[in-house]
Amino acid sequence: MYILLSALFFALVLGAIIDIVVMDESRVKHLPKMVWIILVVLLPVIGSIAWFAVGHGYDKPVDRGTFGDPRRYEQPQAGPEYGFRPRSTEEELAALEREIEFHEKQDRIKRLEAQLNEKRAQTD
Repeated sequence: MYILLSALFFALVLGAIIDIVVMDESRVKHLPKMVWIILVVLLPVIGSIAWFAVGHGYDKPVDRGTFGDPRRYEQPQAGPEYGFRPRSTEEELAALEREIEFHEKQDRIKRLEAQLNEKRAQTD
């Protein structure tokens, strides 16, 4: 039990020291970084708790950009405020049927034009 408690306190102190060293100077509150380190070393448990409770600046995380293509991280915008809403299955099927009908008409027009050109070529 004492070993576990000692390991927990050691991890707390080590985490506090690492956090102080890595922390940007502008985010450290109330005392300079060196004073916080001395406080954590001299009063390990109390200094560590004080660091995480008072000295650590919990600001919003900074956006450091993304790795790779930024379009992977963009969320598609949907909803009535963007003029777009998801379509139901019936609406999707109706749209597909209209598309098929359009392409069938285009193919029929091309065939009729080809036949017309053949007849013109035969009469000339």
